[in-house]
Amino acid sequence: MIRSIHALSRPGPWKRGRVLAALALLLGLFLLLHARITDRGGLGSLVDTFLPWFGLFVPVLLAGALWRRSAAAVVAVLLPALVWTGLFGGVFGGTAHADDSDLTVVSHNVGADNRDPAGTAHDLAASGADVLALEEITAQARGTYEKELAEAYPHHTVQGTVGLWSKLPLSDTETVDLQQDVGPLGATKSAAEKLPSNRALRTTVTTDDGPVAVYVAHLGSVRVMPRAGFWTDGRDRNARALAEAIAAEDTKRVVLLGDLNGSTADRAFDGLTSQLHSAQEEAGRGFGFSYPADFPVVRIDQILVRGVTADSSWVLPATGSDHRPVAAGVSW
Repeated sequence: MIRSIHALSRPGPWKRGRVLAALALLLGLFLLLHARITDRGGLGSLVDTFLPWFGLFVPVLLAGALWRRSAAAVVAVLLPALVWTGLFGGVFGGTAHADDSDLTVVSHNVGADNRDPAGTAHDLAASGADVLALEEITAQARGTYEKELAEAYPHHTVQGTVGLWSKLPLSDTETVDLQQDVGPLGATKSAAEKLPSNRALRTTVTTDDGPVAVYVAHLGSVRVMPRAGFWTDGRDRNARALAEAIAAEDTKRVVLLGDLNGSTADRAFDGLTSQLHSAQEEAGRGFGFSYPADFPVVRIDQILVRGVTADSSWVLPATGSDHRPVAAGVSW
């Protein structure tokens, strides 16, 4: 009798788990409206970069809803689940590796602190890439890369801390100025804001089917600072300058390889992603995280293209760098 009365007094499945239901709805709205989050202090960029990981809260909330036997919470969890799937579900339908592409490209931040540049060079040459872009080349390691990659890649150029090695002829090579004369609010940049060396280049790769304009870039770093928050000013300024350079590019086929220090979902790259599309998003399988090398949680090393089709996109095994190499196969 007492058990029956207790059972009748318990809230029904549509009344249980109201807190879980509210949390699920908030998560869904957060995912749906994340682009409206202010970028003051770099908050918006930080959210954009790690947005895929917020999907981990969906199974947690679903488990809680099932444990509480709450029909309301289960239904509420559908909102963030559907929004997350709409945002990122497409990344799991690509191709890990295609062998029939017209051109295979690899980009790798080889790391200034790399203790084994020769080993890194051997690993990259073994990838079989037609075009190989390296970022963060130090003056001490440059000779090693040039020596170890010479046999596989007869054509190469190094401009500052970035370089391109190719099995195909290169021409019209030039540096790309990533510095803008005016800062975000119209303030002239100080000398301290300028990068110490060139970190971007543009060259033409000559194929049997015509030229391909290839850009190699290493954008400024991002930092978490106590007063400034998620500081991205230098990187964002570089991204705008790079977008302007690519906008002025006359060659139909364009490939951008580099360490952009950010995800293509980051609003800071709207100027680039409005002109180029991500090989990983178009043809990759999974998120293709590349950093840090030991346990990648973000993709900040990118391959962006225009005028060509990405057939596949994948991440290569770790080398002596703190980044992993990224690769893509493209076709005309």
